[in-house]
Amino acid sequence: MNYSDQDLDFENLLKYLRTNRSFDFTGYKRSSLMRRVRKRMQVINMDNFTNYQDYLEVHPDEFNDLFNNILVNVTAFFRDASAWEYLATEVINNIINNKPKNEQIRIWSAGCASGEEAYTLAIVIAEILGIEEFCRRVKIYATDVDKEALKQARQAVYSDKNIHTVPSELRDKYFDLVGENYVFNQDLRRCVIFGRHDLLQDAPISRLDLLVCRNTLMYFNAETQGQIINRFHFAINDNGYLFLGKAEILVMHFNLFISTDLKNRIFRKVSLDKTRNRQRFIISSRDQESPNGINQELLIRELAFDTASTAQIVINTQGILIMINEQARNLFGLTFKDLNRPFQDLELSYRPVELRSLIDQAYNEHRTITLTHVERYLPNSETQYLDMRIIPLQDAEKMIIGVTVAFNDVTRYLKLQAALLRSRQEIETTNEELQSTNEELETTNEELQSTNEELETMNEELQSTNQEMETMNEELQSANKELQTINYELCDRTYDLNNTNTVLSSILGSLQMGIIVMDSSFTILIWNHTVENLWGLRSEEVINKSWFSLDIGLPVEQLRTPMRDILSGRKKFQEILLDATNRRGKQIQCYIAFSPLISDKAEGIILMMADVETISNMISPAEIEKRQGETSGD
Repeated sequence: MNYSDQDLDFENLLKYLRTNRSFDFTGYKRSSLMRRVRKRMQVINMDNFTNYQDYLEVHPDEFNDLFNNILVNVTAFFRDASAWEYLATEVINNIINNKPKNEQIRIWSAGCASGEEAYTLAIVIAEILGIEEFCRRVKIYATDVDKEALKQARQAVYSDKNIHTVPSELRDKYFDLVGENYVFNQDLRRCVIFGRHDLLQDAPISRLDLLVCRNTLMYFNAETQGQIINRFHFAINDNGYLFLGKAEILVMHFNLFISTDLKNRIFRKVSLDKTRNRQRFIISSRDQESPNGINQELLIRELAFDTASTAQIVINTQGILIMINEQARNLFGLTFKDLNRPFQDLELSYRPVELRSLIDQAYNEHRTITLTHVERYLPNSETQYLDMRIIPLQDAEKMIIGVTVAFNDVTRYLKLQAALLRSRQEIETTNEELQSTNEELETTNEELQSTNEELETMNEELQSTNQEMETMNEELQSANKELQTINYELCDRTYDLNNTNTVLSSILGSLQMGIIVMDSSFTILIWNHTVENLWGLRSEEVINKSWFSLDIGLPVEQLRTPMRDILSGRKKFQEILLDATNRRGKQIQCYIAFSPLISDKAEGIILMMADVETISNMISPAEIEKRQGETSGD
C-alpha cells in the first residue's frame, strides 16, 4: 500500500498519542478515526495533522477534548429494550438456575462509557434476585479507556434527560432524587466496580457468566476485532454468554460463539480444551506471505526504511555510507550525494560522538552498542539530546556485512520530563498550602474508593493470569510423572544388564580356555583371565586395540587367513596348532579354535586357545592335528 503524505502524517500523530499519552488507536478503523480527528481540528481551525501535533505539544489540555471526541460515549439506560427483555427472561434466568446458590455471578461490561449500561444490568438482575441476594452474589465489572467517562460513572448521578428511558416504577425503586438529579441506589452501586481497561493491551477479566460489549467492536478493524473476540472467549466460562450491540455480529468467529438470539445479538461460548483456548489467547494471528512477489516486498522494505520515524543510516564493512532515511537526512543535513561516500569523511562520523570506534566495537563484539542522552550542540546555541543504537548486520551465515546506526531525538521528552517534575513540585506545594482538613478527608475518601475499585479490577486480571500458570503447572507435573516412570524402567533395565554382565564375567573367568572376542575390524572386545596368564598382558592393556598390533609369544600373522575365512563365511569353524612362547618364556604348542560372532551375519570372531598340555586330558594332539587337516581339506 502506498500511503499519501497526509496518511503518513496521520500515522505519525497516532504514534505520538501512543508514546506520550499511552492511548493506542492503531487498531481502530482509519476512516472513522480520521473523520473524528478532523472534526476536532475544525473546531480549533487546524488544516493538517502535522500542525495539530505541534498544537498538542504546546496545549496539553487539548488531549482531553480530542479523546472525548474520539471515544464517542453513546449509551443509555435500557437501550434496545427488546434485547434487554430477552436477556432478562432467557439469559439471566438461565445463568441463575445453572449456578449453585452459594456461588458468585460475575459480569463484565466492557466499554461501559458513563455507566448507564452497567447500572441497567444491576437493575435487571436485582429485579430477579432481589436487592439483598443481588448484593450477596453478584459482581459487575465495568471498564473503559476514557477516564472522564469512568469518573462520571463512579458518581452515579444522572439528569432527568439521561434517565427518561427507565420505566417509572424502576426509577422510583432504584434512584433517589437529589435536587434536580437522580442518584443510583447506593447498595447496588457498591457491587458495580469501575476501572480503566484497554481491551487490546490489558489481561481480560476471567470466569465470567456474561460479558456485555455493545457497539464497541465496530470502531476496530477486522484484525483487532479478532484479537478482542479471542480474549473474550478466554474470559467467559464454558456455556457463558456474550451480549453485543445491534451494529455487531460474529460472522467470522462461529467456531468460538454460537448464536442464541441473532436478532438481539446474544451469543453463547463454544467450549474448547484448555490448551487450544490458551494458544488462541496468546497467538492472535499469523503473518501471511504477500502474493505480489519479491519486488513488491523489496519496495515495501525500502519505503518502510525511508519513512521510519527514527533517523537511521547504514554503513557497509568497507566504511561506505550506503543508506540514509528521510529522518536522518533532515536531522543531520545529509543528502543523496552523501551516499557511497566514506563515512569517515562526514562530520557525523565524529560529531556529536566518535562513531567509528563504536562501530568497530560493535563489529568486534558482535552486539548492539547503545548510548543514551548524547549531547549535540546546534548552531542556534541549543542543545539536542540523542539516544543512539549501533546494530551490526549479519547475513544468513552469521557474517558481518555492515552496521545500522539509529538516532532517536529525546530532547522534547527530557524537557517535558523536567517541566513535568517542576509542575508536580509546584502543584504539591500549592495543594499543601490551600487544602483544608475537610477537603483532604473528602478527597482521600474518593481516591480510596477509586483506588479500591481499580485494585479489584487488577486483582481479577492477576487471577486470570494465575489460572494460566496453574494450568501450565499441572501440565509440567504430568510430564514429570511420565519422566519418572521412564526413569524407573531404565533403572530396571540397567539392573538386569549389570546382572547379565556379572554372569558373563563369571563364566568367562571360570573357563579353563582362553577366550578372545574381536569385531570385524580385528579390534579386541573381550580378553579373559586365562589369556592374561598365557601371554602376560592384562585386559586393560589390549581392549580396543588391534589383534595384529600385539607383541606376544604367538605368531599372530599366521592367524590372518583363517580369521578372514571365518568373517567371510567360507568356514564356520577351524582349529589349528601353533608353536608359541608363553609369558614365562616356555615353548608350548598352542591350540586355537575359531568361530564366528553371529547375529544375522558374522560381525566378529571368537578365539578359544590353550596350551596343549593343559587340554591334553580333553583332546589329544593327534586328534587336534587330525581336525586341523580336515578343516584345511574343507
